[in-house]
Formats: sequence, structure tokens, C-alpha cells
Amino acid sequence: MSATHSTRMLILGSGPAGLSAAIYGARAGLAPIVVQGMQPGGQLTITTDVENYPGFRDVIQGPWLMEQMQAQAEHVGAQMMYDQIVDVDLSERPFRLRGDSGTLYVADTLVICTGAQAKWLGVEGEEHLQGKGVSACATCDGFFYRGKKVVVIGGGNTAVEEALYLTNHSHDVTLIHRRDSLRAEKILQERLKAHPNIKILWNKAVERFVGGGTPEGLVGVDLIDTVTGEKSHEATDGGFVAIGHHPATELFADSLPLDEGYILVEKGTTRTAIPGVFAAGDVTDKIYRQAVTAAGMGCMAALDVEKFLAEQDFEELVDA
Repeated sequence: MSATHSTRMLILGSGPAGLSAAIYGARAGLAPIVVQGMQPGGQLTITTDVENYPGFRDVIQGPWLMEQMQAQAEHVGAQMMYDQIVDVDLSERPFRLRGDSGTLYVADTLVICTGAQAKWLGVEGEEHLQGKGVSACATCDGFFYRGKKVVVIGGGNTAVEEALYLTNHSHDVTLIHRRDSLRAEKILQERLKAHPNIKILWNKAVERFVGGGTPEGLVGVDLIDTVTGEKSHEATDGGFVAIGHHPATELFADSLPLDEGYILVEKGTTRTAIPGVFAAGDVTDKIYRQAVTAAGMGCMAALDVEKFLAEQDFEELVDA
């Protein structure tokens, strides 16, 4: 017979948003349960050098940071469950969620922190060279390419914004796009084309990320012309894949309003369209997508939960 866990606060996801929510929720006496999902620790567990999380003078490792966050959450009373939710019923409170393990979770409130994954090209060398020159976040990793040559792959707002941002660190930025026109907003395109340190390669698709050197790192990208089929090679120290993100919201497509897959929340809060359901971190943030902003939103979610439960408890007391 499968187990049942009841809690006042159920958190889905264990990245910076989920664990921050757990820390604040536990300290408020809500005894939160964190269902860790497919990637315990979130995207930071596949991020090696982290240099922009406040409080650390030296570069730290992403997996270590998440270990510390989890240890802190458990220390103050949060319970970790190594499970993945496969079914949700948000039609009434308490909410009922079923894990892949068969476990039933019954929750007075739900905080969704399931994150968003960067979309990758899926070409040879890409996965192998992640953290060794291949990245999907210029804001996170651009600093490591000061004075070096970098390429950005993509043609939407994200790609153009990343290319413009990278000019803060690199004097040689190349945007590679598989078509002959960009999808980005007009004003961004104008800034891109006017920048003296950015060149654009049109009608080019990346076939392979090429590694070399000791220790091994990215040294270039093999390209193919999408019109003529002609092959070429572009030398580079850094390759930034900027073709968008995919928020992990499939479970909630039928129960919560989404915007391009991201969960919609009330402005300035973490409240969703369903009372008692909250969302924090990259699952609702398509603009910033930083560990520190996700952690801040996790804190907001816990405070919103605490307020919601206090109001519910008061109403029940009055009605009694």
C-alpha cells in the first residue's frame, strides 16, 4: 500500500527557489515537504563555477552551493522526498498530488518551483563541452571570457540580448543564425547591427562544437550553410546557445494559466490563479533566470504561504 504524506506546505523542486521557500517555511513552523524532482538541486548542480552568488569572495561550485542550501533547509526542519510528481489535482483544497513512487501528497498549500531548462541544439560536442566553453547563460558565464572571442547561437530576443551583454567582456562577438533575418524585436536588432564589436553569420547552423587543448576546452564550431550546404569553421573560446528555455510546467497546463509555458502570477507576488497555489523561480520568470532572483522569489512564496494560511486559519476560527 502506498504511503500518504500530509503537510501545510508542499514544495515542488529543490533549486534555489524551492530550498529558499523551504528554509523560510520551516522557520515559520510550517514543516514543509520538498519533492525534489528529476534534478535534485536544480540547474546549479550542472553549473561548475559560480561567481555571482552574493556572500562568497572566491568562485564556488554550483553543486556545493546546493548541498549547503539543502543542509540548511533540513537543519531548520524541512523534509526532503526523493520523488517526482506525475499527477496533480488542484480542483479543491487540500490539494492532492501523486508521486512516481506511488506516494500521495496532501497539501494545504503548494509552491511550484520546478524551474526551466535551457534548450540545447543537440549536436555533437555540445554536452561534452558544457562548462568547458559551451554555456546557455551569458549573464552567468560571460565574465570568464574577458578579452576572448565568443559566439552566440540563435536569432530571437534572448540571443541578441546575450550578444549585446557579452560585449561588456569580449571585443569579438559573433552571432550565428540559421536564417537570413532575426526574430528579435526591432530595437534590439538595431542595437546589435550598430555595435562595432558584433558580427553576424547568416544562414549558418552549428554542426559540431570542437574541443581541443589541455585541459580540453572549446576551440571552435563547425558550421554548415543552410542554403548552399557549404561547410566552414569558426574559431572561438566560448559558445553560448541562446535558443530559449523550456519551463517544467506540463503538469499544470490544464489547471493554471500559462504564458509561453511560464506560470502566470499576480504582479509583485507569487500567487497564481488558484488560491493556495504559488509559483517561484524560473518556472514563472522568463526575464532574469538567475539563482539569486530565484532564491528571492522562494522567500516571497514562503511569506505569501504564511499569510494565506494565517488568513485561512482565522476564517475557520470565525466560522467555528
